[in-house]
Amino acid sequence: MVFSPIDEIKNRLDIVEVVGSYVKLQKTGINYRACCPFHSEKKPSFFVSPARQIFHCFGCGAGGGMFDFVMKIEGVEFGDALRILAKKVGVELKKQSPEYAALRTEKEKLYEICELATRFFEKQLNESAVGKEAKAYLLNRKINEESIKKWRIGYAPDVWQGLSDFLDKRGYKKAEIEKAGLALTSEKGSFYDRFRGRIIFPVFDINSQVVGFGGRVFKDRDKNEIAKYINTPQTVLYDKGRILYGLDKAKVAIRRENYCILVEGYVDLIMICQAGFENVVATSGTALTFSQLKLLKRYSDNLHISFDMDVAGDTATKRGIELAQAQEFNIKVITYPEGKDPADLIAENSKIWEESVKGAKSILDFYFESTFARFNKDDPEGKREISKILLPPIKRISSKIVQSYWIGELAKKLSVKEDDIREELKKVKLENYSESLGLEPEEIKNMPSKTRRELLEERVIILLVKSPKNMNIVKEKENIAFISPLKDIFAKLKEKPDLKGEDLDPEMAGLFNPLALRAEIEEIQEKELVPELECCLKEIFQLDLKDKLDQITRELRKAEGEKDPARIEELTKKFNQLMRTNF
Repeated sequence: MVFSPIDEIKNRLDIVEVVGSYVKLQKTGINYRACCPFHSEKKPSFFVSPARQIFHCFGCGAGGGMFDFVMKIEGVEFGDALRILAKKVGVELKKQSPEYAALRTEKEKLYEICELATRFFEKQLNESAVGKEAKAYLLNRKINEESIKKWRIGYAPDVWQGLSDFLDKRGYKKAEIEKAGLALTSEKGSFYDRFRGRIIFPVFDINSQVVGFGGRVFKDRDKNEIAKYINTPQTVLYDKGRILYGLDKAKVAIRRENYCILVEGYVDLIMICQAGFENVVATSGTALTFSQLKLLKRYSDNLHISFDMDVAGDTATKRGIELAQAQEFNIKVITYPEGKDPADLIAENSKIWEESVKGAKSILDFYFESTFARFNKDDPEGKREISKILLPPIKRISSKIVQSYWIGELAKKLSVKEDDIREELKKVKLENYSESLGLEPEEIKNMPSKTRRELLEERVIILLVKSPKNMNIVKEKENIAFISPLKDIFAKLKEKPDLKGEDLDPEMAGLFNPLALRAEIEEIQEKELVPELECCLKEIFQLDLKDKLDQITRELRKAEGEKDPARIEELTKKFNQLMRTNF
């Protein structure tokens, strides 16, 4: 039998493996659960079923199979999801096949361009005369050969159209090269490479595909004349606020170590990796964003930050940390000698860096030490400045017990009463992060509201799947009928109480599987189940009866308006018959 690429991927991959590469899953019975990656929540409502090969969030309603998950979490079309999963299991997608041609998207062309550009830059670093100078510079900075290969570092020749000509010869249009962020068109219409005369650091997405580039000058004559770094602009593939450099290689280690080291810049990250720390990621020319934190939350709640920080200033770094605190990350700060950065420190003595990581301070310890070192705690003005800096982070602490501890510490160090600190704390106004935290995500805001009847019908399906032997209770009530899209599933359940998703067509299975999953994960005693089932059936019947009576009432009013005595008599008898039979 010949399998399509889609079937082959499904046969080789398990949805738990796919979702687990993005989200930290916890086994619960025969299923897995996690906090939903598609909306902010504290109590996990996101489940993965290996038996059904589906995921479903009972908070925001997101659900489906492995392809649906990749499409949603990566923000891609089906063809891109197919290519991502095919790469994961080594399934070859034949470019000549009609299926491939139909699924080939604009994004895929841009991925191809970025990959070819990376190879071009790598070759220039190793084979061109100036490229060898760039490589010597890297080696002199103590970036070794293994790291150069691992991170695919390259060199962009200092010519106007070196890369553009290379890609043009391989059939890519100027518009496509520009869309990938690799070239620009001047006001006069001339077309030229964005990256020239720079060491190139490819930027990878979570699936290790190249999506953008960072270019760094290395010659002394250039360092004071032009920007030290330039990066790919916003493109279809690259959004610097959503990408974390190195996360594709660090995600397993972050889970294993249960913390993530966060740094600024490519070279710091590469040197930290060389020092034996694999759980490190970097921001690239951006303050820490909600989207980046959401990515990290999939792997660990613990952050070790190695940034230049000004606790007294209104800095972007400080706002990023506040955002992380609002998402309840446990934050520590790695400190090291002033005037150094991690790359310099490791190049000189990696042991000092190791000790710095081991001695990372909690964010409040760091704030306290830094602030008290800056101001005179015995001076009234100093006390005011210290409290102005430290009260906001104390107010952000969600745990009242931990907050009380830091209130006590501040009162003790300032030699004031705790009650005075608490009074001042009440006056502190914090920035509202509810919108940026996605507390009301579009998925929830736009979920269609369900009627009471629909909710009851769903509940009956759940209870019957939970305990199929109770189908006899339903069969005894022949006057019960479903009117929602679940009516066909209800009919099939009456015929086959042990109904499975594979017994249904895809559309019906899409409705049935999430309800069957809820039946699996919900804990309810049999003695409670039967009364609840009977109660649901009774209410469905009453709603059905009310609908019938309301319909007769509307028809009666119409007949009265039309002065139709025969019709009025007929409808009155029908109304009274229903009332006598059911009340």
